[in-house]
Amino acid sequence: MSNLIVHGGTPLAGRIIPSANKNAILPILCATLLTAEPVRLRGITEITDVKKILEVFRKLGSTVEVDYKTGILDVHHRDTHFDAATDRLPEEMRSSIMLVPGLMARFGAARIEDDVKGCTLGAREIDPHVEVFERFGASVQRLPDGLLLSVDRPLKGNDHWTDYASVTTTENFVLCAALAQGTSTLMNAASEPHVQEFCAFMQMLGAKIEGLGTSRLKITGVERLGGGDFSFAEDFHEIVTFLALGAITGGDVQVKNSQPEQFPLIDRTFAKFGVHIEHKDGWSRALTQGPLKVKEPFTRNILQKVEAAPWPYLPVDLLPIFVALGVKAEGSVMFWNKIYDGAMGWTSELSKFGAHAFLSDPHRMVTFGGKPLHAAEVESPYIIRVAIALLMVAASIPGRSVIRNATPIRRAHPHFVENICTLGARIEWVEGD
Repeated sequence: MSNLIVHGGTPLAGRIIPSANKNAILPILCATLLTAEPVRLRGITEITDVKKILEVFRKLGSTVEVDYKTGILDVHHRDTHFDAATDRLPEEMRSSIMLVPGLMARFGAARIEDDVKGCTLGAREIDPHVEVFERFGASVQRLPDGLLLSVDRPLKGNDHWTDYASVTTTENFVLCAALAQGTSTLMNAASEPHVQEFCAFMQMLGAKIEGLGTSRLKITGVERLGGGDFSFAEDFHEIVTFLALGAITGGDVQVKNSQPEQFPLIDRTFAKFGVHIEHKDGWSRALTQGPLKVKEPFTRNILQKVEAAPWPYLPVDLLPIFVALGVKAEGSVMFWNKIYDGAMGWTSELSKFGAHAFLSDPHRMVTFGGKPLHAAEVESPYIIRVAIALLMVAASIPGRSVIRNATPIRRAHPHFVENICTLGARIEWVEGD
């Protein structure tokens, strides 16, 4: 277990360049299995999940050359092999389920392990993915430790309408449809920035995709995909996080951002806490005037609120970042996570800082901000952005705080602590229990 020691109370300032988005990198890595041609990826990050997938590729006979210092990965699946009886996909990693389409398309079989999971966000079912695989022609057999999927190639194109706009289900549908026979249409598709980036990568390989960025995707299957050279964009999660760190500490942080067109709703959400976001010359900056203060609604007798749901709503992954602002800002805010039922139960950890936060139900939390806060030792649940939110609160409070079990941060953000320290923070990792 890794803990973070945070010596807070220092306003953070400076310029910073975010890393690539984990939620774009992982499906794109999985997508490379669909082609036997060489692929170069620029901006690859040294995070746990990337290392796990690359290790799987090596075990399956693929050629993998990676330099994390330059961020360049060369991968070639020309000599890849797979045996469903002996080869295993990485467990305890939600994204491993996106290796299934490539394995089915190339080898006619794949596995889903019982322990395919990610952050502890509540129930995260695999049924929508299995349904997609079945629609493309897969037969499913239950095993003692997972599921075995078998399919006659080529996969069969189809039309599908999902129950909800799931990012990973959308990506799995596109992965299956790219080499399927005929045309496939997906309604209620997810359209997050990382889904758009993933689809752009697929188009570079030669996939025929229409409706990029919308809730309806049409994919015409091709016989084979090619290779190519692809560069990742900056992670909007990191952009928001660094801006919020500047705001919560009363500092002045500027973050490289090549896609400000994705930020209008995020900017408006910052404004609810008295933070103005400025986009200029490829950089974004958080500006505050004095202590944070919640903007009072014009409608009487209601709380200011932040609602998070599938894009184009505010992304649920960013909700904890704004909760941290909520406990710091004077005023009350209701936060509503419309997707996960297990992502809001960390109010007890906030209370250790002296924050007043009330869990209304599994999906909603109310913060009563502006209370006197003090340094504390807290324990993070296994949720990436919650660990970061607790770090944010600690960074805003003078004194020494400890964030126990902060390991999830390393799953998504390489050198995150080192980057914050360049802004003036005093934070360090400590290994052990």
